[in-house]
Amino acid sequence: MRGEPLDAETIVSATEEVLRRHGPEKTTVLDVARVLGVSHGSVYRHFPSKAALREAVIRRWLDRVREDLVAAVQDAELTPPERLRGLLTSMFAVKWAKAREDPELFATFRVLAAEHSTESRSHLTFLLDQIRAVVADGVAGGDFAPCDPEVTARAVYNASTRFLDPRHAPEWQSPEIEAEAASVISLILDGMRAR
Repeated sequence: MRGEPLDAETIVSATEEVLRRHGPEKTTVLDVARVLGVSHGSVYRHFPSKAALREAVIRRWLDRVREDLVAAVQDAELTPPERLRGLLTSMFAVKWAKAREDPELFATFRVLAAEHSTESRSHLTFLLDQIRAVVADGVAGGDFAPCDPEVTARAVYNASTRFLDPRHAPEWQSPEIEAEAASVISLILDGMRAR
C-alpha cells in the first residue's frame, strides 16, 4: 500500500503512464490504482468517474500546450503580422512536437479529445482568442485590413487546420511540412495585409 498522501496531480501523472502503456481503450481506473498502490476507491475520491479522470489528463496536456503558446503573442516589440506568424508557427510546432516526442500519449489524446469535447472546445476557444487578439491589434494599428477579428480568427484557424488537427498527424511526418506550413502562413498574412 501507498505510504504517502495521494493527490489529484499524482493520479493524473499515473494515468498518463498507464494510458501510454495500454491505450485509452484498455486503461481502467483499477489499472491506475494498481500503479499507485491504492484501491480504486482512493482514485474515485479525487475523480468521480473514469471520464472525469480522462478529462483531467486532456486538460493537463492542453494546459502545457497553452503555456507554450502564450509567449508567442506577448512580445510587444513585434508587429501584429510578426506576432501572428509566431503564434501560428508555435501552434504548429507544439502540436507536431507532441505527436513526435510522445506518440503513445498523442494517440491517446486523439481518442480522448474526440470523447471529451468540453476540453477540446475550451482549447479551440483559447486558440481562437489568441488569434483574435492579434488580429484586433493588427486592424487597430493599420497592419491588417479592416475586418471582424472574430470572423477572421476563425478563418485563419480553418485555413490552418491541416497543421493543427490531430486527424492530420500522419502528414506531419513529411519533410516538407514546415515549408508547406510557412507557405500557408505567408498566404494568410498577405491576404490580411492592409492595402
